[in-house]
Amino acid sequence: MTDLMLPPGIAINDPRPIAAASPYTFFLPHADELAAVQQGDGIKLIFRQTEGDPEYSAERMWVLIESVQDGMVTGTLDNQPASMALIREGDRVTVPLSHAIGTAFRKDRPRVTVPAVRTYWDRCFVDQCVLDGRSHIDYLYREEPDMTCEGDAYPDSGWRIRGTQDAIDADAQADAHPQYIALGKVLNSNNGWLYLIDSPPGCAFAWDADSGTFVELD
Repeated sequence: MTDLMLPPGIAINDPRPIAAASPYTFFLPHADELAAVQQGDGIKLIFRQTEGDPEYSAERMWVLIESVQDGMVTGTLDNQPASMALIREGDRVTVPLSHAIGTAFRKDRPRVTVPAVRTYWDRCFVDQCVLDGRSHIDYLYREEPDMTCEGDAYPDSGWRIRGTQDAIDADAQADAHPQYIALGKVLNSNNGWLYLIDSPPGCAFAWDADSGTFVELD
């Protein structure tokens, strides 16, 4: 069994709980990718400095692979940290393959083909009470997108997602405003409406407590 090997004061974050909590915005490599990495390839991990006071307590950095054994990767750090003083580019480490958040394959061999993963980075408006879990989605509709600005990395989807009126009123009293964010962030909080996401502009749906589903409005 190969043991973890890191400089003193350095640790590796396990990204799997993050992916489980945010499945629509945090994506891990496919199992087939991890199974295929070998000498000369790279994996990206989240390094954390546990001592001192670095500007960034965690940094995403690459490890150039020398060997893979028993689920552990031995290699050298392939980045110069931005603020961590306890680990440097070229340091030799042994880290868990399961903690990889990205893979890079040598140019002389093709990347492993894995199923495409749909992402949900287009933007929407959503009430803060829905994001906080203080309200279920009570009403949602899709209008013609009108918030996309020149240079935006992701366009407005047109989706507008509302909580209950009581929760919206409480937001207003607390000066909490609707957020313009990625659809995936809403889905992380509540994915019960995912089956509606490809509905065209002009649609509207209301939550029906009796049937436990969304009912399309005329």
